Amino acid sequence: MAGSRDRFSTFSTATRLKQLGERTAAHVYRSQSRRQVRRSRLTGRAALLVLVLCTLVVALAYPMRQYVSQRSEIAEQQRAAAAARDRLERLRDEKARWQDDSYAEQQARKHLHFLRPGEISYIMSDPGAQPPEAHRTGHAGSDRPWYSNVWDGVDKADRPGE
Repeated sequence: MAGSRDRFSTFSTATRLKQLGERTAAHVYRSQSRRQVRRSRLTGRAALLVLVLCTLVVALAYPMRQYVSQRSEIAEQQRAAAAARDRLERLRDEKARWQDDSYAEQQARKHLHFLRPGEISYIMSDPGAQPPEAHRTGHAGSDRPWYSNVWDGVDKADRPGE
């Protein structure tokens, strides 16, 4: 009797496992089929949503680019206007200073080396300073043909260190 009981309990356990596996497989199959139905239903909605969003992005891209461009241009123009106002203020200050006779006299003495009657001016030069290079007036090479002057210029350009 104990042997027959083991046989039935083994059989019933195997049967139970088989039934449990079949139920699990059926449940999994049903959930997959539901997911597939849902996916196909949501995929159409998602595709429509993506299509609408892409259309909005394409429709708004150019106006947004123009808006950003114009805002940066406005900011640049405002900076230029502020710089022009600052420059105008400096020029007005300078004009007011030039209206003063003592400032005009000071500038004439400084830049033009003007003196008052009876004053003596001394200009001292630095002996270690190099003399300013003579500028070509166009007459320095007038005794030679023009092409000689051109070739001299090319030769000097080849030797920039000298």
